[in-house]
Amino acid sequence: MAGARSRNFEGWPLFANSFRPFFLFAAIQAAVSILVWLPMFYGELSVTSAFAPRDWHVHEMLYGFLPAVITGFLFTAIPNWTGRLPIQGTSLGALLVVWLAGRIAVTLSADTGWVFALLVDAAFLALIVAAAAREIMAGGNWRNLPVVALVLVLLAGNIAFHLETHFEGTADIGIRIGIGVVVLLIALIGGRIIPSFTRNWLVKFNPGRLPVPFGRFDGAVIGCSALALISWIVAPLNAVTGVAMTLVGVLHLVRLARWAGDRTFRERLLLILHVGYFFVPLGFLLHALAAFGALPPSAGIHAWMAGAAGTMTLAVMTRASLGHTGQALTASPATQGIYVAIIVAALARVAAVVLPAHSGALLHIAACGWVVAFLGFAIAFGPLLAGSRRRALAIMGVPVPAR
Repeated sequence: MAGARSRNFEGWPLFANSFRPFFLFAAIQAAVSILVWLPMFYGELSVTSAFAPRDWHVHEMLYGFLPAVITGFLFTAIPNWTGRLPIQGTSLGALLVVWLAGRIAVTLSADTGWVFALLVDAAFLALIVAAAAREIMAGGNWRNLPVVALVLVLLAGNIAFHLETHFEGTADIGIRIGIGVVVLLIALIGGRIIPSFTRNWLVKFNPGRLPVPFGRFDGAVIGCSALALISWIVAPLNAVTGVAMTLVGVLHLVRLARWAGDRTFRERLLLILHVGYFFVPLGFLLHALAAFGALPPSAGIHAWMAGAAGTMTLAVMTRASLGHTGQALTASPATQGIYVAIIVAALARVAAVVLPAHSGALLHIAACGWVVAFLGFAIAFGPLLAGSRRRALAIMGVPVPAR
């Protein structure tokens, strides 16, 4: 029934499904934010934000870009979870306006005031939590309430971020809360979709060893991850945190190995999910090294954010955009180019921390890779998301059927 309503939607196709506007605008915001951030980092540009330049950059990635992607995914998945009708049309447009207002309010908060920026910015996640909880409870789909609970914690982290920057001068706990939530969301959602999508493809195209489905081991890994992340949020450089990060990093490597990712090289649309998830254990292990003084803490942070979050969001955005618009689930040359760009960006950003002597060049490579990846998504998939299927296929290099 939800699918029928989407097919019969009579307005602008951009507002027929939540993934359409939020994936598109999230990609544009991700690219523009980095284009602005690099000259800010070198002191060549400033914005009228109450946040310090680093905090503005972190906030707009962590509490601007990622909530938009989460919203696009969540409100596309919920109708499938519950059988209820999707949010679309005017209601969906209103949510997008609230998100955009948050981006403007944060960027201009030096003029509009930090309280106003906090209220406008936090309103978006508050609406998402309320709407998602209502839909899941009304549909009796209790097993997915933990996802909403994590988004609620993300809202709390955003509020803490604003309060910290005003009263302490810079954010700290609010950043780690947000990153911790993102890592757990990737572990929870990725742990369900990666083995499921992989199994479906292998059964059809490459019979043999199949991924192990989500089970007790996965639940235990997520539980251990939550405990390790709480320890990291409270005491990131503590030896206990270092031990916990090491153990959890190994557990995630075992988990990833159980999903038969080595058998997906023929389909890049699947392979990228496994590559993206690899940055989760990498982040845990880099944080373990930081806890023992071997590396700066930012190495693990960028493995999680540029690596896991950046790669997984693009993997999910490209797959969902193709699948929910009726396209073949295969990676076109343009899509594969997007994947290469984000992997280069992630590796270069982590390497910039590990190899400080080359940080300048590596930062520029990372920024260029990130912009190419997300701007590339907006260019290649934007027409498809907005309703122009033929133009999108032509941009992606896919043969366009004759009329």
